[in-house]
Amino acid sequence: MLKAIVVQLTWEPTRPTRHRKMLVNIEPPWDAEPPIWELRVGAYRVFYDVSAPAATVYVRAIRQKPPGKRTEEIL
Repeated sequence: MLKAIVVQLTWEPTRPTRHRKMLVNIEPPWDAEPPIWELRVGAYRVFYDVSAPAATVYVRAIRQKPPGKRTEEIL
């Protein structure tokens, strides 16, 4: 899973793809700079935000997403 995170978030982490999306109208239970992004890696979801001036990706949480659950239910 770590390899997939590095590959997906190294280049253009704020460009939506099949596996990455920006979360809208969701308040995470951790400190983060909006917007919050979600990366799908198999049954897991990686939640992150990006500091553009520092060119840094901050991974805030990794959660397992069971079938039938919504993103809001696993935060």
